[in-house]
Amino acid sequence: MPHLVLLVEDDDQIAAPLIRTLEREDYVVERVAAGLPAVDRVQTGGVDLVLLDLGLPDVDGLEVCRRIRANGYVGGVLILTARGGELDRVVGLDVGADDYLAKPFGLAELLARTRALLRRATPATPATDAAPAAAAPAPAAPAAAPPADGLTVDTEARRVWIGTAELVLTAKEFDVLALLHSSAGAVFTRERVMDDVWDENWFGSTKTLDTTIGRLRQKLEDSAAPVRIVTVRGVGFRLESDTTDA
Repeated sequence: MPHLVLLVEDDDQIAAPLIRTLEREDYVVERVAAGLPAVDRVQTGGVDLVLLDLGLPDVDGLEVCRRIRANGYVGGVLILTARGGELDRVVGLDVGADDYLAKPFGLAELLARTRALLRRATPATPATDAAPAAAAPAPAAPAAAPPADGLTVDTEARRVWIGTAELVLTAKEFDVLALLHSSAGAVFTRERVMDDVWDENWFGSTKTLDTTIGRLRQKLEDSAAPVRIVTVRGVGFRLESDTTDA
């Protein structure tokens, strides 16, 4: 089934060639020209990737990204913007974007970033704002009993549980955690994580990795996960059991 890409761009002269390029690659493309309609469209479900301009006429694109992540969207978000400064890139990643492409950019690079994100995108789920006739069932627990450390990473379903509570992660956050969990206690170099998670199509700053690690650490801490991500200075990261006394 073709991937659905939501293009959030108010400039017709920019949007038109992007739509043509994406449709030639057999993506289904929907376009909205403002931020609030984009939030509403993502919430209805079915969106695999959001291409998001920051300079929108109603609300800033960073606020759009913040809202869709807060609403539970776990698909890819690629920011497209004329703001090329490092601070803007970091802020965009802090609010949940997966990648950042400064204008002007080449269409070939856009397609490469799009493919990389879609390969890792978690399937989008429909919104659940409307109350169902009957109580909705709780999220399914992992098929096998959780391990002693209480962390379950299901790479096939791309889902994570802390005990029996599901932890919602973005695509990149899941990939980083799954990689570290694949050999818990081992040190993964920064280069290895960048190669495995962002692959050869990534040309941006490695601050992207630090931002993703920071968000992931916060989510693990907020969920009282019995594991933590440790930085090995000058080398990389490892996942280890958190034995800190309560």
